[in-house]
This record gives sequence, C-alpha cells and structure tokens, in this order.
Amino acid sequence: MSAAAALKSSPMKQKWGNSGHRAKRSFGQNFLVDESVVRSIVASLSLRPGESIVEIGPGRGALTAELLETGADVTAIEIDRDLHPLLLENFGSRSNFKLIADDILQVDLNELLSNIDASGSVKIIGNLPYNISTPILERVSKARHNFSRAVFMFQREVVERITARPGESERGYFSVVIEAAFESVALFDVPPEAFSPRPKVWSSIVRLTPKPASAADEPRFRRLISMAFAQKRKTLHNNLKSVMPDADSALETVGIDPGRRAETLTLAEWVELYQVVEKKS
Repeated sequence: MSAAAALKSSPMKQKWGNSGHRAKRSFGQNFLVDESVVRSIVASLSLRPGESIVEIGPGRGALTAELLETGADVTAIEIDRDLHPLLLENFGSRSNFKLIADDILQVDLNELLSNIDASGSVKIIGNLPYNISTPILERVSKARHNFSRAVFMFQREVVERITARPGESERGYFSVVIEAAFESVALFDVPPEAFSPRPKVWSSIVRLTPKPASAADEPRFRRLISMAFAQKRKTLHNNLKSVMPDADSALETVGIDPGRRAETLTLAEWVELYQVVEKKS
C-alpha cells in the first residue's frame, strides 16, 4: 500500500501529543500523534454534520478532536479512567460529545448503537489495541446490523489476515468469518513514528461495510471453518476426516477436491459446503 509514503510523520502541536499521561502497557496504548494520519482516517468515514459516530478508545483525543470538527455527534468509549479528566476537560463542553467510561468488551454494543440511532446509520471508528483486536472484531461483527460503516486501525498483519483472498497465504479462519460479515478494504499503512510511544510494528487502516445476515453467521458454520483450518498446511480431507467421516462425500457433492487446502476456498464454496453438511447431519 503506497499511501504510507505520503503519511510522513507530522507530530501534533496540540495537547493530544503531550498530555503528561503515560501510555499503559496493560491497555496496549500507543497514542496517535500524526496530524496527517488523523485527517486521513477521519476523511475515510465521509462524515456529515449531525451523523452519529462511536469512537472506541479515544485515548488522548487526537481522533476525537477531528471527529468533532466534522459536526458529527461523537460517543467515545474509554476504559482508562486516568484519561477521563483530560477528555472531559478538552471536549466536555461540546454538545456533540459524550464519554462512556467503560470497557468496550463489557459494553452491550447492540444496545448502545440502537439507542444512539435505531436506523442503523451509526458509524464506528477506533485505533484499537493490538492485544484485543480479535474479540473487538467479533463483537462488532455481531452488532453489524446496527451500524453502517466502521474504520479501524490494527496491526498490519491483522489487516492482511482480515482482507486475505482465496489462495493467499494469510487467509485463515478469521478471514472467512470477516468476509462473511463485511466488505473489507485495506486503506493505507501507518508507520511506527506516527505514534507515541512508537510500536515495533506497522499499522494499517481497514474499512468494514456490513453485509446482510446469512448462513455464515451460524455457530455451526464457524465450527466447520475452524475445523478445516485446524492445521493450515493439511488438506481438507486430512483436517476434516477425524470429525466428519463423510467429509469427502460432502466435498465432492459441491465439486470441491478433498485434496485442496482450506485457504483456497471462496466464501461461496464454504457456504455451499456448509449447507450440504447440514443436510447430511
């Protein structure tokens, strides 16, 4: 992704970059301090005045400040209570700002989003801690019918897995699950120097647009995918035979060679295979 070259470090001159608050390892904090990156992330949401946006983990408020300038109504969820006074000092007087002092993994996201706007037009944004990226994505996936778009920053390797297409080595269980739930687009990379403290890895921005409900939302579908990817270098036959004695028959019914590896299958093939397996069970 060539956009990274254009995002040269431009440390913020505002208080967000140097608030006196030290990043906490326990929360996986790396604060964004590059103005050009902030502007690019917010621009990718195409916000209009009066729209509603939920920000997961505002930190010192770099993204928050830019979001508020769009005229959008911002609901920020922050677990770190040491940051609450800073956020309230900077934004508490704004009529379009609301702070929720809680852990995103403990928040009922469906209820929150529907209370903000029952039409499902809410948008979500977040510079997410790398250590909880998977559980956050799982919760967001389950709540996807209550929002219209999400833009997240993850470790670059996470985005590569999310957006991996059939046949790519990065494709795995989570690639299929996310593809079933969202149209995902990797937007651009973000270098370590865009943060304070600097992480050891590059980050990437991904845009997620919810898809309608489907058979792929069912727990048994996810169990099938999990079994098929149990050992990535093994064939479908070898991964499934111990738990599905008639796996080869099911695969052949939908025209899938049992000698293929799980990473080569398209989402459509997975759904068709699942439907055959369900009929046989």
